[in-house]
Amino acid sequence: MVKADNALDLSEPDNANPKQQRFSNRRSLLLLILVFVLPIVIAKLALENQWLKSGVTNHGTLLEQPLTLKELGITDSKLAKQWLIIYRLPDTCSDSCLQSIEAVHNSYVLLGKDMPRVTPVILRMNVFSAEQSKQLGKSQWQVIALTPQMKQQLTKAEVLISDPLGNIILTHQVPASAQQQANFGKAILADMKKLLKYSKAG
Repeated sequence: MVKADNALDLSEPDNANPKQQRFSNRRSLLLLILVFVLPIVIAKLALENQWLKSGVTNHGTLLEQPLTLKELGITDSKLAKQWLIIYRLPDTCSDSCLQSIEAVHNSYVLLGKDMPRVTPVILRMNVFSAEQSKQLGKSQWQVIALTPQMKQQLTKAEVLISDPLGNIILTHQVPASAQQQANFGKAILADMKKLLKYSKAG
């Protein structure tokens, strides 16, 4: 009788294990989703509601229509789970365009310790000149050829910021004059610092 009782007692925890395991797996999955998604949502809300008063007035515009890297055809595994600063170059890159490239790249460099979390990407239409290639060779830009799919979505020169989940969340309009380049770079830097501060993703 004692042995029978012992056998019964031992079987009860075994019957409970599958339910406990399923609950534990669901909880782990939920926590994992929260770790990646919640910080990005908070960062976007912080930008939209100006929770962090930095004194900088030049900020990008939140995209009204959702747009993802996948919709642009950007699937490079090297860019996965990274914040991206994406510069869609004009079809013809003049001296002003070169200055914009430098201003955006300087913003990336000024991120300092957060640089490994971010990758700067250029979408270009035409082959670069020798001077442009030389300039880009000294930088960390990842250069991607502009496809018809990208051109359909991005009709003009602009700088986009995407999160580590592949969502494009901000756009910065490229200035027309050289005098505005410094403020252009500062605006991108301010937005990136806010996003990286509020989100530990990437």
